[in-house]
Amino acid sequence: MRSAGDGTPWDTADLAALVLDAAGAVLCCTPGAERLLGRPAQELYRLSVRALLADPDRWPNMRRLPGTEEWDGDTVLRTGDGTELHASFHISPVGRGPQGGGPRWLVLGAPAEVVAAGRHEVAFIQELFLQSRVGLAVFDEELRIVRTNTPLLPYTGLPAELAGHRLGDFVWEEDARAIDTLLGQVLRTGVPVVQADVLVRTVVDPREGRTLSLSAFRLQAPDGRVIGVTSLFTDVTEQQRATQRLELLHRATEALSGSLSVEDTTRLLVDVLVPEFADVAAVDVAGWALAGRERPGSRQEPGGPGARRPAPLRRVATAVAGGGAVPEGAEVGTGPGAAGEPEGLADPAGMSVPLRAQDSVLGRIVVRRSPQRRPAFDEEDLPLLQEIASRTALVVENARRYARERRVAVRLQRSLLPPPVTESAAVQTASVYLPTGAATGASGDWFDVIPLSSARVALVVGDVVGHGLQATATMGRLRTAVRTLADLDLEPDELLAHLDDLVVQLMLDERREDADRDDEDDADEDVDEPDGEGQGGGADAGSERVFDSYGATCLYLTYDPVTRHCVMASAGHPPPVVLGPDGTGGYPDLSPGPPLGVGGLPFERQELVVEEGSVLALFTDGLVEPGRTDLDVGMAALCRELRAALPLARPLRETGRAVVETLAPGPLDDDVTLLLARTRVVPVADTAAWMLDPEPENVAVARELVARQLAGWQLDELVFTTELVASELVTNALRYGGGGPVELRLVRAGTLICEVADGSATQPRMRRARTEEEGGRGLFLVAQLTHRWGSRYTWRGKTIWTEQTLPAAPAADRSITPTT
Repeated sequence: MRSAGDGTPWDTADLAALVLDAAGAVLCCTPGAERLLGRPAQELYRLSVRALLADPDRWPNMRRLPGTEEWDGDTVLRTGDGTELHASFHISPVGRGPQGGGPRWLVLGAPAEVVAAGRHEVAFIQELFLQSRVGLAVFDEELRIVRTNTPLLPYTGLPAELAGHRLGDFVWEEDARAIDTLLGQVLRTGVPVVQADVLVRTVVDPREGRTLSLSAFRLQAPDGRVIGVTSLFTDVTEQQRATQRLELLHRATEALSGSLSVEDTTRLLVDVLVPEFADVAAVDVAGWALAGRERPGSRQEPGGPGARRPAPLRRVATAVAGGGAVPEGAEVGTGPGAAGEPEGLADPAGMSVPLRAQDSVLGRIVVRRSPQRRPAFDEEDLPLLQEIASRTALVVENARRYARERRVAVRLQRSLLPPPVTESAAVQTASVYLPTGAATGASGDWFDVIPLSSARVALVVGDVVGHGLQATATMGRLRTAVRTLADLDLEPDELLAHLDDLVVQLMLDERREDADRDDEDDADEDVDEPDGEGQGGGADAGSERVFDSYGATCLYLTYDPVTRHCVMASAGHPPPVVLGPDGTGGYPDLSPGPPLGVGGLPFERQELVVEEGSVLALFTDGLVEPGRTDLDVGMAALCRELRAALPLARPLRETGRAVVETLAPGPLDDDVTLLLARTRVVPVADTAAWMLDPEPENVAVARELVARQLAGWQLDELVFTTELVASELVTNALRYGGGGPVELRLVRAGTLICEVADGSATQPRMRRARTEEEGGRGLFLVAQLTHRWGSRYTWRGKTIWTEQTLPAAPAADRSITPTT
């Protein structure tokens, strides 16, 4: 029952009290008793206390307080207006009456619910000050401590008696000022503070601080006067550290998930660890893991299984609080590779945890705290660092596997490409190939320099859709197909048509394999999970493929050093750059056809005559579309850079490198390929051609012409063989050539080439003649006498050609010399 006075403990303005004589009659009462009972004092005087009961015959239940003459009890009173009042009372002796009279009693009463509430309030306050897990402090209006419970800052450096002290007397000045600011705000505004985290360090030991969650509310007297502030606080240091560890683990995971670069991710990691977790952090990784190799001594490592020996470690990332420098990249000893290596080493100053993946130790994380820093490492920090090390090891292992697979893909791709520099009678070539730096690995770019008959050469460049080993394997298929078709001496447009048919067939085969694989997956699901409650939906899972197309682009051109004719066709690929000897030129008017794999559409051919010393530049879109630049802009830049690089005044390889470095300097999103070819011309003096009428006697004429020309070239050693070859080829042409004129041509260009052309499209076929047959041995003899031979179709008919190796001769006698 709230007091009607000033709220002090001695306020009796609202106290309901009766003084009874020995017979139980009322001698006097307080105004509070009059209000409680609804009766004036005059009515109460000399009234028996039984008359105040609702049931006078029933004496209330009372209990004597142990060791005293006092009683407590509950009863039902009848007020002056006749209503019943449930009340609690307390009886205490107050001496005896005058002249040795009987004892007198003081009866204090109040409504039962008020007494019960009061008892709970007292119990609550008592228990609150006795709590060991919740701190309680009462401050006066000057923020001096009035009362505290036992656990108020049970840390080093507190006075034995806190009453009368301010926080600044024993708490670090900065921390005390922060808490006083919060409490002062509550005193001024009356707005409570709920769960504000504050750091508390004592003056005696400022390094070992604790984090408290503080709640505070203002205390007011019944008249509204502010008399202080009460604060409740709990020690949340461990909870905060646990939260900080989780946040640190989250940030570390985020740093490790950025890329597959070990150096980049570990640098981000140590920046996360310092300075929050440690003053110094470093990551060391085994050299074999960085290089993408298998662990030394493993079965996958060349050389077979061997003893597990510690591997040298290389420091790949460091961080120091305050920005100090620690050298990186150097070897820092051997790795923890022994079988008995502990999972983690912890002491108050430093800690080392291995990076373990499966049965291999890939490196370690090392952290250290300075002696001045508190708290030192404890057993709770070790599991956190082990978890970070586990995730770091996964990144290093993934990077190792990626590096290994990418190296395999790049090696495979490079093994399928020609040498970077080639020399022939037709062209001098130099190439630059840079694989993509993307996580998908090498793509399907390829180029080729293919020798053709009659000193001609084919230049090819192409780009397969996609990346990775599949794209590389598809590129290998297409390159092999192009070489096979080129060996048939097909025209560029015809060759691309055959290549397009092949790609279409490959795509159809892939779709059939996918369908068969999906059927197998569905059948497996039906067997394993007949109720249809499988894990993952077979149709969707089966339809996901790493590769979804064999599509590709390709540019194919041929160059004849005798006629200087260049013929080209494109399947969705940009045309080449053609620069004359004076550096002028650009892109020929070539209309690219559809990419390979579309099927059914024709390819157009473009023919032009190029001068000796001209430069042909074939490329893939990775060179002209870095950063998704517009293709036309990139092609114009390539033409401009080729002119600026002066390809006619410097080696082609230097020119190619300079152009690539300028156009694609940064990390590559796609493979970059550039093939440069400088054209050569077979001198007129090294060729001879004759037209022969379809008369039998011209076979002898052909032998005579060949002998005379070889004598002029000082190739007397080849006269007999060449006469026989020419005689057989001319005889065949006169017999099966359709009756038209026959052309005989000799070319000296690295080899001796003998050609016979006629107007027939009949393909010559070598067969083995029987013993009794007179003929059928001509082409067989030709094949035996020459280095190689073949035939090709032309728009006028066909040409049968042979090549013979030239005998060794002094350099001065050779008519073809390489140009710079």
